[in-house]
Amino acid sequence: MKYILVFLLLAAQNIFAQQTTKEDKQMTDDLRATVNFLADDRLEGRRTGMPGEKIAYTYIENKFRSAGLKPFKPGTGYIQAFEVNEGREEGKENSFVLNGRPMELNKDYFPYPYSGNIRQFQFTEENTDVEYYDITPVLTENENNPHFDLTENIISYTKKAAARGIKLVIVRHTPAPNDKFSFDAKDKNPSLAIPVIYLFPSDRVSPDKVVPTGKSVSALTVVISEKKRVGHNVIGFINNSAPNTIILGAHYDHLGYGEDHNSLYTGKPLMIHNGADDNASGTAALIALGKWLKNSRFKKYNYILMAFSGEELGLYGSKYFTEHPGLDLKKVNYMINMDMIGRLNESTHGLTIGGFGTSPSWGQLISKTDSYFKINTDSSGTGPSDHTSFYRKEIPVLFFFTGSHSDYHKPGDDAEKINYPGEIQIIHYIQNIISKTDKMAKLTFTKTREVAMGKSSFKVSLGIMPDYTYSGSGVMVDGVSDSRPAQKAGIKTGDVLIQLGEHKFTDVQSYMNVLNMFNKGESTKVKLKRGNEEMTLPITF
Repeated sequence: MKYILVFLLLAAQNIFAQQTTKEDKQMTDDLRATVNFLADDRLEGRRTGMPGEKIAYTYIENKFRSAGLKPFKPGTGYIQAFEVNEGREEGKENSFVLNGRPMELNKDYFPYPYSGNIRQFQFTEENTDVEYYDITPVLTENENNPHFDLTENIISYTKKAAARGIKLVIVRHTPAPNDKFSFDAKDKNPSLAIPVIYLFPSDRVSPDKVVPTGKSVSALTVVISEKKRVGHNVIGFINNSAPNTIILGAHYDHLGYGEDHNSLYTGKPLMIHNGADDNASGTAALIALGKWLKNSRFKKYNYILMAFSGEELGLYGSKYFTEHPGLDLKKVNYMINMDMIGRLNESTHGLTIGGFGTSPSWGQLISKTDSYFKINTDSSGTGPSDHTSFYRKEIPVLFFFTGSHSDYHKPGDDAEKINYPGEIQIIHYIQNIISKTDKMAKLTFTKTREVAMGKSSFKVSLGIMPDYTYSGSGVMVDGVSDSRPAQKAGIKTGDVLIQLGEHKFTDVQSYMNVLNMFNKGESTKVKLKRGNEEMTLPITF
């Protein structure tokens, strides 16, 4: 009898192994098909708001539909659109007539991005309302001054000119035939009351290179507007009529040809960044998990499967969802984010799991001494991926990541380099977590330390997380770390920082440049806007 039982047990194990092997083979085929599709050159790098993104989100939508996932809101479809602010752009109607000649935009002149708008304006016959500003003396005077800011200087000059009744400021740099000034679409300075343009030295402008005078300006149209594109999240829903919901997510966008200056490729010509690991790998796993969950016995929670776009630009898609969720976020049990899970090292099996500290339950579910993976846990709920947006809403998160590599944000991140057996193991690991939490009550959230969105080489830090999606002038605070200078100074989430000491800044990049001017232990003042109120707070680094 004992031998019969042993035989039956071995037979059952063999059947289970065959089934698992068969299921894994089908999942591997599905993963490979998805990664090959998303990382194909035809999609041109899946840049947010571009045609390749549409091909990608249509593919994901069809996969969700065929797996039996429903739209999150009946009648609205699977797609959630959101705007991405790209900065500013020059209007096609811009025109300028000087010395009786029509000037060519961006060849003879350009309007500054903070220029006031004006349409078909006719100036006084004597041009007494036009003022020329030669920046040569001030540039010469400040060539060794590291704190001089030309933009700030031009803005200040223009404001004073407007106060005197001037209606147009024309900036010149007379001795510079190789001027490299150009329209800066990313400039976030507030628009001025009057137009201000830069005039290149050229024979068309003035044959003798002398500043035009008298009746030189006869007409001008300057139109500067916000430049926007539209990104698209893809949301699938498994409605088990449960009180709480689990969210699984992965971003599907990538860098296109690197037009947004987020590529690490420095060669020429521009090349397609296919992003097989980053993050076709996570998207493929998301689709596979959606198919598995739809056919599973797990009914204690509802499930949202979400493919984000805009991640590479600053978490636009996930942030938009958490600001427009369509459900009570307090009823979200947890969120799992899969970003770059396709390059598991065959030798070390190293797997990083972030968000470990966002719930005490994760310590019960995740063992650092796994039999297959060498697991490295990171307690922080923040970082440069979409789980950060959910952590900010006090939702427990996990972030799965197999590590960076030499192809990160470069054209070499291609489909043939994906480790599919390794990715299968990660999917099984996530399935195991879902299986265990199906038997558990809703998880408790725990606040953790916060980490920056990217690498930092700064001598000091305020201890804030900037909102990278903020399109206004300054740096909006998206989070404040405990016991750091910002919190001690009284800075709060939602504040817009505009100045440190004597140094103004208009965006995250200029803020970082200013931050690097200070040393640890130094004290200064930070100027900020809180709602409609402007205030100044003392701060010590």
